[in-house]
Amino acid sequence: MATRKKTPSLDFAQLQEKLQRQFHNLDPKDPSLWPVVPRTLLCLFIAAAVAAFLWFFQLVDYEEELEAERSTEQQLRTDYQQKLTKAVSLEVLKKQREQVLQYVTQLEKQLPSKAEMSALLSDINRAGLGRSLQFELFRPGQVVVKDYYAELPIAIKVVGRYHDIGAFAADVANLSRIVTLNNIGLAPASKDSASTLTLEATARTFRYLDNEEIQAQREAANKAKGGKKAGAKK
Repeated sequence: MATRKKTPSLDFAQLQEKLQRQFHNLDPKDPSLWPVVPRTLLCLFIAAAVAAFLWFFQLVDYEEELEAERSTEQQLRTDYQQKLTKAVSLEVLKKQREQVLQYVTQLEKQLPSKAEMSALLSDINRAGLGRSLQFELFRPGQVVVKDYYAELPIAIKVVGRYHDIGAFAADVANLSRIVTLNNIGLAPASKDSASTLTLEATARTFRYLDNEEIQAQREAANKAKGGKKAGAKK
């Protein structure tokens, strides 16, 4: 009969004792002399510690980058919403722009040119005389040049009855050109006559700038900018 070969049984107690002996009397100053198992475990521990250290700092960098990207995403979302709103209402905005341009054009047509100012002053004077008012003062002041138009103040002082003065103010308001009455003062013309009043006001009329005035204004603005830059360089 054939005899069965006996497989050697694994003695765990003996293996454990061998492993424990490898951890006895280890020299911490020279790990290269350690047995294989402690030396291997030490290498694995060092490798794991280095990997964890690098991962931690790399993870911090990733976290900061993630927060920055989240902030950028939020900003992009806000910009997208704003641009989407503008895109949706683009046609409406175009129509509103056209309406505004038409309105501005109508207002510009109500502004006299430099050559038409004398005719406008005559219209104001004629409006007062047509209401039987007596002009005690009609003095155009200094022209004030703005960005897109020029303003002419006119100091006026008229004497007449209350209803005639009111009708004169209405006539001035209904002129084809823009004229406003400012700093209005109304008082009795004399102590003896309460029916006669004196109106003191500043009439302001406006005109658009001609090409020469616009060019001069641009040149003055460019000179002012050039002076500021030269002063900043110094």
